[in-house]
Amino acid sequence: MSSEAMGAVLPAALAIALSPFPVIGIVLVLSGAHGRRNGLLFAVGWLAALAVAAALAALLLGGADDPDSPSSAVADWGRVLAGAALLVLGVRTWCKRPRGGERAEPPRWTASLDDVTAGRALLLGALLSGANPKNLVLTASAVASIVEAGAHGGGLVATVVVFLLVASCTVLGAVGVHLFAGRRGAAFLDGVGQFMVDNSTVITVIVLLLLGAGVLGGGLSGLSR
Repeated sequence: MSSEAMGAVLPAALAIALSPFPVIGIVLVLSGAHGRRNGLLFAVGWLAALAVAAALAALLLGGADDPDSPSSAVADWGRVLAGAALLVLGVRTWCKRPRGGERAEPPRWTASLDDVTAGRALLLGALLSGANPKNLVLTASAVASIVEAGAHGGGLVATVVVFLLVASCTVLGAVGVHLFAGRRGAAFLDGVGQFMVDNSTVITVIVLLLLGAGVLGGGLSGLSR
């Protein structure tokens, strides 16, 4: 597992981890009925879907370290298109932000998370990770960067595992706080969830613009090789 590969994937992993909606979702699931069970299932769904996305990206982009290969061209053009899309989405999100004294409201899908079933908790975790277009873009970009850094076999697997753990650190951390920190932990999670709701637009825009610029730049750099 090379330091170059690790350095290439950390920004994408942190961008996934710091996305507001998964944090809001896991906090609400943990605070509801059967919070311990449902929180663990949410985390399992999150990790499993993200791992599947990373595995599919590795299969598609396995030859990206060869500049003349089709995989390399797919990776570079994919970065260009995805980076441009992230930038557009960031600008669009900022334009639709709450104005003046308007208060940010939680997304509508969070309304019934206090009594979510076990199956829905598992599905919600999977949808917020592997079915999220932004996460798919960032995961594919991260896997392409790992392959381009020369990681294959065990090195590729080890680096992807680290990527998954970093990308999941906020979800896994919230579950850990709920399990081991008692009432103080619950109060802390409630504060984190409210902070994410209040600042979701700003956080989302910053992540989209910074990562969009980075992904677009990486694609253009690859095409110029």
